[in-house]
Amino acid sequence: MITLHHCPQTRSMRTLWLLNELDVAFRVQVHPFDKSLRAPEFLSLSPAGRVPALEIEGERMFETGAITEYLCERFSPDRLGRGPGTPDRMAWLVWVHFAETISQHAAALTQQHVAIYDDSMRSPTVMKLEAARIGKCYDAIEARLSTPVENRDYLLTSGFSAADVSVGQAVYMARYFRPFDDHPELSRWFDRISGRPAFQASLPEPEGRLYDREFYPAWEA
Repeated sequence: MITLHHCPQTRSMRTLWLLNELDVAFRVQVHPFDKSLRAPEFLSLSPAGRVPALEIEGERMFETGAITEYLCERFSPDRLGRGPGTPDRMAWLVWVHFAETISQHAAALTQQHVAIYDDSMRSPTVMKLEAARIGKCYDAIEARLSTPVENRDYLLTSGFSAADVSVGQAVYMARYFRPFDDHPELSRWFDRISGRPAFQASLPEPEGRLYDREFYPAWEA
């Protein structure tokens, strides 16, 4: 049995979405996004006290990129993964791991907007810089999706894959801080992938949301 340790609206949603796409048996253990992640029991699963953590057949994994590669290699090497020697292998690896570049900027903004309660501790400079960096990530996705190839509906020429899951989840988080209305190809791609049943099944219940707004502007006086 696979057990995913998950906090709603965090990086572990990436693994939850992937597991739903894989259609394998798994269970989800939901944790609050608080200091309980620093408890010794959880640190034995994820030494940095972060989600996701994955238990599978007596083994433990952490880090979303590693989890994505392992699950795809084991359960879906051709449909959601791209194996060594396949034409899209290089691009698959790049985009699977580019998700973490986006996520680090969204995480910095989550800290500024959500984790910090005292306005005097928030930095308008950090907020503006990180929002701008998310915009640069959107530019990279837009450029990829604008590449003139036949049937460019997804990040890979060969079709939907875990690369779309990884980047799509990162964009889902980033949009709370930087809209992408000015990136038409990205917007169409996100509409396409967010309509998938596996994505919808990975969304949090209203009472489990980390964010209590639909959008957080870069700075509020």
